[in-house]
Parts: sequence; C-alpha cells; structure tokens
Amino acid sequence: MDLDLRKLRYFVAVAEHLNFGRAAEALHIAQPVLSRQVRALEAELKVQLFDRSSKGTALTPAGERLLTDARPLLAQSAALLRRVGVADTFTVGFMPGLIVTPAVRLLSSRHPGLRVDVLRTTWEDQVEVIHDGRVDVGYVRLPVPLDGLRVTPLFTEPRVAVVPATHRLAGKESVLEADLTSERRVQHTAPPGFRSVEEKLEHVAMHGGVAILPLSTALFYSRDDLVHVPIEDISPNEVALAWAEHRHTPLIAEFIEIARQV
Repeated sequence: MDLDLRKLRYFVAVAEHLNFGRAAEALHIAQPVLSRQVRALEAELKVQLFDRSSKGTALTPAGERLLTDARPLLAQSAALLRRVGVADTFTVGFMPGLIVTPAVRLLSSRHPGLRVDVLRTTWEDQVEVIHDGRVDVGYVRLPVPLDGLRVTPLFTEPRVAVVPATHRLAGKESVLEADLTSERRVQHTAPPGFRSVEEKLEHVAMHGGVAILPLSTALFYSRDDLVHVPIEDISPNEVALAWAEHRHTPLIAEFIEIARQV
C-alpha cells in the first residue's frame, strides 16, 4: 500500500489541534474535505485514528503511534523535495528570542498558494537544519561553521548576564565583564550533557553562577527566580540569515530581501 503524504499531513494537523475546524483553517481547506480525507486514511490503514465525541477529539493509541512516525516522515519528505528544488512549502528556521513573524507574514502575503512554515532551532542544530534541508533559510546566531553556507548579516543585539534573583549582581543597572571574573559561567557546552537554554538556566537557578545570553533570548526565557543584567564591555551577539550555498532559489532571494527590510 502506498501512503498518501497529503492525507498524512492532514492527519498530523488534526492530531496537533485536536479540532477538525481549527486544523482545516490551518490547512486552508474546508472542514468537510478534511474530515473525508482523514476517514479515507483510517479506511486505508484499517484503524481508527481519532475518538470523536461530544467532548471533543482525541487520539486513539493507533493514532498516537502514527503521529510519532508521521512527523519525521513528513519532515524527511519535505527536505528531499526542498533539496531538489521541488516544494510547495518554504520553511524558516529561527533561534529562541528572534521574532520572524513580520518577514514570514510578508512572504505569505506575496505568495497566497505557498505554505510558509517556521521551525525553532537550538545552538546544536541551527546549521544542521539548513544542510539537511529541513529549512530553506535560517536566522542564526553567529558564530557558526560557514562551510557550505551563504550568510548575510541582519543585526546585532546586546548580551546580558543571567543570574539568580538573590545574586549579588541582581538589580544592578549594568556590569563589566571583569565583574564576572570570579563567577562560575554556565556555558552552553558545559557541564557535559547540556543541550538547551532551558537546562542552562535551570542550572543557574539551582546552583548559582552566571549564564551569558543575547538579550532577546533572556527575555524569551524570563522567569521569576532569575534576572538579567546588561554587560557593558562585551561584544554583542550577531544575528544573520543563512542558507545552503548550493541553493539560491528565487524564493530564498526574495526572503533575504524581506528579512533585510523588516
């Protein structure tokens, strides 16, 4: 049996929204069409994927298993089409704290038939998703390995020291890098096993020390037990737009110009 990726994409939309009406709006199709396609997929697979009742829509155990496998399958399919230049979607990667909605919205308004998606990235995969085709372009925080990439600078932003709310530096208007000399810095690569900003900040909150982050990232992850203090004499974080050097489609070129404008 050949699996219809369109029906699979419809299934994932319903599974994520758990509401056929909202899923239909997100897919820009009529709700009856969506319902028919999902029922057709259930008939093809000979399983019930959703429990539908007056209380709402819920995934069945079979639906939960399919959702686990469907997401990576759709991502791989989209990446393959993107790498060979055949795709009906355009995906933008972005690091936490960066607001890409204005640029994405403008591209969507210019191309009503194009599905424009976003993918939040991390320090570990912000370049990887460009190389493997999961995104067409990515808003990256420099420095990154530049092999195989084209990069255009967009803007810079200040970096701040994130410390516990009870820390001696909390409440200061600003600090110098020398003020942090005696502080244990919680880096993004240490201690071993750290893989996210959330873990980094959790470590600072629990064990003290200081984490140095771009201002927008600190604001994005604001929490009551941590504060951030501007660092006067440290280089700012640079944000750039990056794409694979072997790919420079008209849509990528257009988005680059949009990103520079907004």
